[in-house]
Amino acid sequence: MVEEFSFINWIRGRTDLDAENFPVGPGDDCAVMRVGGQLLLVTTDQCCDGVHFVLQQCGARQAGYKGMARSLSDIAAMGGEPMAAVATVAMPRGMDDSQAEQLYLGLRCAGDAFRCPIIGGDVSVWNNPLLLTVTMLGRPVAAKPILRSGAVTGDAICVTGSLGGSQVSGKHLSFTPRIEEARELVFRYPIHAMIDISDGLASDLGHICRESAAGADLWAEAIPISTEAAGREDPLAAALGDGEDYELLFTLADGDAKKLLADQPLEVPVTRIGTITAAKELHLLGKDGKVALWVETGFRHRT
Repeated sequence: MVEEFSFINWIRGRTDLDAENFPVGPGDDCAVMRVGGQLLLVTTDQCCDGVHFVLQQCGARQAGYKGMARSLSDIAAMGGEPMAAVATVAMPRGMDDSQAEQLYLGLRCAGDAFRCPIIGGDVSVWNNPLLLTVTMLGRPVAAKPILRSGAVTGDAICVTGSLGGSQVSGKHLSFTPRIEEARELVFRYPIHAMIDISDGLASDLGHICRESAAGADLWAEAIPISTEAAGREDPLAAALGDGEDYELLFTLADGDAKKLLADQPLEVPVTRIGTITAAKELHLLGKDGKVALWVETGFRHRT
């Protein structure tokens, strides 16, 4: 059985890149390459009918919007700004002109909001559900992109917005990529590591810790739980594992975090939810003082 992250690690073990021209390869939110002395961010994402959306329920325009927004979120996670995108679509046989046009308009809606034009792509027809792929180019807003691997012992762990219940609320289809928020964070504060929450808080914080060779103490009481998740049988589990929140999860020094939390410069709230530790373990601290090793819940593609 193929499991997504194990397969990615297998690929990484067989990837030998020239670090000067390709400083970041597989394993982060974007790859990074050097072109004409400048750093270029490159990301690609697939959206599959029946996995990332249900076309009959959400419609083609919303599917197109999500396809573009997912790649924009990857650019945000690297502290970048988008430049352009190309999109490929394999349309199910029988899809009519109106649906195809709505799909394109959904892509444009997300891209236009962040000055990211669609500059090309490919269209085909097949006997399967809709498959949409967006590849996006961007550039870091600072001298270097923010990687998953930069977390330092003692760093504060922070998150934008609230978590959980994205499927119930429809947020997973209509979220706003945190491009502007990431730009503001990178300009104002020395962010050490960052990722967007797509697979789930527990899983994505695990990615940061592994890439940074660190651990984390996560404060259960501090995690900002969405209104939709609060109505669930286990709200904390929903916030940890539902995924597709597309909020920013990042680390920075304790003193810088205190300033950020006092400033609250973004249009969405920022919350501190824990601390990066030297021990390579992931701990969930309850209000009763109990400590538990947490399981990296969240979505994983498996065959």
